[in-house]
Amino acid sequence: MKKETLKLETERLLLRLLDLSDAERVRELAGDKEIADTTTNIPHPYEKGMAEEWISSSRIKFESGECVHLAVILKATQELIGAIGLIIDKGFNRGELGYWIGREYWNQGYCTEGSRAVLDYGFNQLLLHKITSSHFARNPSSGRVMRKIGMKKEGFLKKHVPKSGKYEDLVIYGVLRKEWKEENEHR
Repeated sequence: MKKETLKLETERLLLRLLDLSDAERVRELAGDKEIADTTTNIPHPYEKGMAEEWISSSRIKFESGECVHLAVILKATQELIGAIGLIIDKGFNRGELGYWIGREYWNQGYCTEGSRAVLDYGFNQLLLHKITSSHFARNPSSGRVMRKIGMKKEGFLKKHVPKSGKYEDLVIYGVLRKEWKEENEHR
């Protein structure tokens, strides 16, 4: 699969590389205070220029094999509803899954559906050994997504990352390629 044409497809979603033309929609969705509040890396306020900077740097890092950040697009409407990605640690042959979905699209299974496709890509195309993810302890919905896609809880990091002026507890999840393949050969 050529890098510049990376597209993943699920029943309801198309996941494709982010483009600068997505910046306004990314700013609109990621600028929601609740989105920022549930993620480690999205600031609030999400100021003009931040989306363009993130998309541009993501493209450069994608070309160098450091990450894959994908726009989550509803097939039915062609509407961008969020982003899902992997930060890749080539030295240890592992990835870290991250995601956010616009608030109006929560609780509809889109994050689970898209994340499952990204794990499949990480294990079957990138041949990663392990993929991890984490969520704030106060955001159990994100943990449910991780469990639904086959990840297992691996740990708890007390007051591990600063967010909005206070330190947050993180819950860590992970799955090995071998476990993923065994679980998904029956699907």
